[in-house]
Amino acid sequence: MSVSENAPQPVVLPSRQSDSPLTKFIRGNRRPISALVFFVVLIACFTAANPRLFTNPQIYNAVFVSLPISIILVVPLVFIVTAGEIDLSFPSVVGICAWAFAAGTRANWNPFLCVAAALLVGVISGLVNGLLVTRVRLSSLVATLGMNFLLRGMIHIGNQGYGISVTQLRDTPFSNFFIGDINGFPVQMIWGTLFAAIGWLLFSRHRFGAQIAVIGDNRDSAKEMGINVERVKTMAYVYMGIAAAVAGVFSTLINSTFYPTTGDGYLLAVLAAVFVGGTPTWGGVGTVVGGVIGAFIVGFIETGIIASGLTGYYTQFFYGLIIILSLISHRFNQGRYRY
Repeated sequence: MSVSENAPQPVVLPSRQSDSPLTKFIRGNRRPISALVFFVVLIACFTAANPRLFTNPQIYNAVFVSLPISIILVVPLVFIVTAGEIDLSFPSVVGICAWAFAAGTRANWNPFLCVAAALLVGVISGLVNGLLVTRVRLSSLVATLGMNFLLRGMIHIGNQGYGISVTQLRDTPFSNFFIGDINGFPVQMIWGTLFAAIGWLLFSRHRFGAQIAVIGDNRDSAKEMGINVERVKTMAYVYMGIAAAVAGVFSTLINSTFYPTTGDGYLLAVLAAVFVGGTPTWGGVGTVVGGVIGAFIVGFIETGIIASGLTGYYTQFFYGLIIILSLISHRFNQGRYRY
């Protein structure tokens, strides 16, 4: 008898290569799928509480009027959180970009030139944030919080609490192109979806997204791989500034007025959408699709609460409850953690 016949035979474990495409897809997208299941259950509960309202398409179109603004802000924030940083200044960047757009409109500039001015302000704001974090090496939490107060203070000082009306743009081809409707469906929802699709491509199919994930996972390893960590992080903040500018323009057009408080209400909602959607707080992993689904979850909470017969006083309670429950769900539904 040969030696090979007496040798212990290796145990062959089932290979994951034999898994079906569906199994591989579910395994690779557990975070967004978990968020989607949570959203479906949430809508089902609201529908059971008020079937007449939640089977009416008009309620969804009403939410879709402003939901794209949250979606646009969520996408780049996923990049920043995945890189291991945070941005608390984007509400004020939305406000100062909206101010630039409205001020140009009041001066009778071409509307597209006003959009360009808003984008320029957004890029500069994002660049300043990025440089404070990467070059000055300030904590992103403290630096962006300070920028949030600084920019909001500039808005209030410059406007003395007064708004700027842009009603002259209402029902113009420019306005209808961005915030019109198609058989009652808000056009801005199409723009929001397009922005999210571009963000998904950048995050999942472009080296920029891969570099963001590597930086968030291990900054030193990223440097050894030849990644310019400072430049990539700064680009992420510039991307956030561009998104804030787009959100500011949409907000001003939807309301036909710039308010000094424009953007203020998005901070907690957008942060919640990112984390509810499955992007963890420690960096290295993230999901744009999950963040968008998280924006849907947060966007429908207040409408669902009121439609269910409760008062608005319950809104923050359910915000907190849903965020905690969804995070617990993600905690036990993700295959990789850093402690």
